[in-house]
Amino acid sequence: MDNLTEFPGNATSNKRLSVIIKICVVIPLFCVFLCCVVVMLHIFACHRQFLDSPRYILFAYMLINDTLQLLSSVLLFLFVMGQVKFALVFCIPLLFFSTATFRNTPLILAAMSLERYISIFYPLQRPAAWRSDRIWIIALSVWLVSSVFPFIDHSMMKHDPAVDFLSTPVICKTSALSSSPVQAMFGAAVSFLFFAVVAVIIFFTYVRILLETRKMRQDRESLSKASHTVLLHGVQLLLCIMAFTSPVTETFTVLHANWLPEDITFFYYFCFILFPRFLSPLIYGFRDQSLRSYIGKSFFCCSNRIKP
Repeated sequence: MDNLTEFPGNATSNKRLSVIIKICVVIPLFCVFLCCVVVMLHIFACHRQFLDSPRYILFAYMLINDTLQLLSSVLLFLFVMGQVKFALVFCIPLLFFSTATFRNTPLILAAMSLERYISIFYPLQRPAAWRSDRIWIIALSVWLVSSVFPFIDHSMMKHDPAVDFLSTPVICKTSALSSSPVQAMFGAAVSFLFFAVVAVIIFFTYVRILLETRKMRQDRESLSKASHTVLLHGVQLLLCIMAFTSPVTETFTVLHANWLPEDITFFYYFCFILFPRFLSPLIYGFRDQSLRSYIGKSFFCCSNRIKP
């Protein structure tokens, strides 16, 4: 600490270097993710057989949601890194959108697990809402549920008389708005409710599919793939849950590790917010044999076009 006070220029240059490194880590990975998502969505749009399957429609919906979540999250990350300040009238919608898309992820994972369960146990008696032409009902319901709670959360915000909603510049982050203890408790309760319900759904569908795999000998391979997919949903949900424990784990890490608080915050942001979204195309896209073949053809065609 004495060295930092003696050489403030070194401390400033080290901080700038740290910011540059963090940006150079996040932006290229986001661009690679965006490229993979664009290729997959283009495949879905060009091949009718994918749009006739509820599973692929939900997967495309998850890709769109994760892209929007990452876009808003990376924008907020860049604003915080650059210490960019702007009025609450612009900050609140961006935080609301980021929170709603973040809450959307576990609900989509639950919907995808239920779709696998229904397709195996009720292939000929599939409920109307789970058919390919009606799956938008499930997607819309998920969006409504994930948007209601952030709306209530932001409506509970206590207004600071010193902060003008239209003109006072603030650094746009959640801590700037979460000023009420009741608001903090409400957010924690909603997070627990979301992930508890989704965890029960994923656990139930995984166990049921696993038991069915042991009973049935025919079509055992597809049942095994379904159980593995649901298990991967659970792994991704676990990573999402870790994001909500970050305030506690960050405080614990600050006390027991020789890291700067902003470095610890970035570590948890990268591992538990960005990384699970980066995994989505790899887990669900490249594992699927039919989709993987189209992805290979798309990249092969692009490489041929680039060649002179």
